[in-house]
Amino acid sequence: MKILFIADVVGVPGRRAVEERLAPLKAELGADFCILNGENLADGVGITPKLADKMLESGADAITLGNHVFRRGEIVPYLKESDRIVRPANLSARAPGKKLIVVDRVAVINLLGFLFIGPPVNPFEVVDDLVEQARRQTPIIVLDMHGEATSEKVAMSKWLDGKVTAVIGTHTHIQTNDARVQPGGTAAITDAGMTGPHDSVIGVQAELAIRQMRTSMPVRFETASGDVRIEGVLVECGDDGRATSCEAVRVSVT
Repeated sequence: MKILFIADVVGVPGRRAVEERLAPLKAELGADFCILNGENLADGVGITPKLADKMLESGADAITLGNHVFRRGEIVPYLKESDRIVRPANLSARAPGKKLIVVDRVAVINLLGFLFIGPPVNPFEVVDDLVEQARRQTPIIVLDMHGEATSEKVAMSKWLDGKVTAVIGTHTHIQTNDARVQPGGTAAITDAGMTGPHDSVIGVQAELAIRQMRTSMPVRFETASGDVRIEGVLVECGDDGRATSCEAVRVSVT
């Protein structure tokens, strides 16, 4: 099986890239399944039911989220009902949404990094139970590790080597040059990158991000528009869930 992971989709430029290019890209790569990180779909912050549906209609089979999961209140009822969108499992136990989903033989888990984000629960405290639950249903397991710290994402990939198919880092929007298959058969990349405008500061209009950094004053961010790319990673695995290849994906759209 070939699994295509589409990195953090940012705002209108990212959404349009997915809507226009995902289906032909899946065909070109021979992808059997597609996971998409959608936490930045709504003007760069959060996700709505309408936008989630658009991504699924465009070819995503499952959607992962991140630290902006609840920035749009209308997503809450959707998270309670949908079997194709997973929220970070290490939020409050009372938070709405699925901690684990299984779609077409692929289990998908989403965790927030603890360093610099500070979710209620350390991801290492819950990941073993989640992987055990997933393995009761399928050997093909993909974790979206949505974290700020490189060290934490690398550590998670090493801890889970041989236990899951892939550990894919997200959140920083900068694709790392370390796509690999580890000795135990787990594919890994520290960050899959960003689907959206790269003539920017991680998706934001550069002058706005720089103004905030220079002045330390509140600035309303707006999504940039230039140099749109689809980024992510393509993982191939056997029926046993062991990865055989892991390749970074980068496609220029405009």
